Amino acid sequence: MIISSKEAAINEEIRYKEVRVINSDGSQMGIVPVKDAQEVAYAKGLDLVCIAPNATPPVCKIMDFGKYRFEKAKREKEAKKNQKVIELKEIRLGLSIDTHDFETKGNHAIGFLKNGNKVKVSIRFRGREMGHPEIGLDAMKRFAEYCSEFGSVEKAAKLEGKYMLMFLAPKATK
Repeated sequence: MIISSKEAAINEEIRYKEVRVINSDGSQMGIVPVKDAQEVAYAKGLDLVCIAPNATPPVCKIMDFGKYRFEKAKREKEAKKNQKVIELKEIRLGLSIDTHDFETKGNHAIGFLKNGNKVKVSIRFRGREMGHPEIGLDAMKRFAEYCSEFGSVEKAAKLEGKYMLMFLAPKATK
């Protein structure tokens, strides 16, 4: 039986002279030669699994490897299920945005922040607009103020090429 290198070495794959052995019931057998430990494991119908190869001497445990692998996968699946993924949503503003459009985009951003997502706010400067970055900065400050109840500025507005970018992060809920 070949297992991947990410998993623990079992039975004949263990290449040490002596190992510290933990019995299937959790008690320590002490430091014994690998061959003796394998014989004890086979007599019980279980596997010898190297659980701490970097220890001195390496630590091996007598257990049912199939059951161990199943429970490990189950724990990893449970941990993944409880994990919260934060997405990055983008809102694009115009330099000469009207009040209603501004409020609509602000409400979308507030909705994203309420859901726990980060928001990237961008303004694209075209032609002569490049000569007036202060107008874009004012719009960004107004937008940050509009969303300030639900989010805080993670990265302040900054002109990068012909885009002005700002990042908002959701405020921690208590």
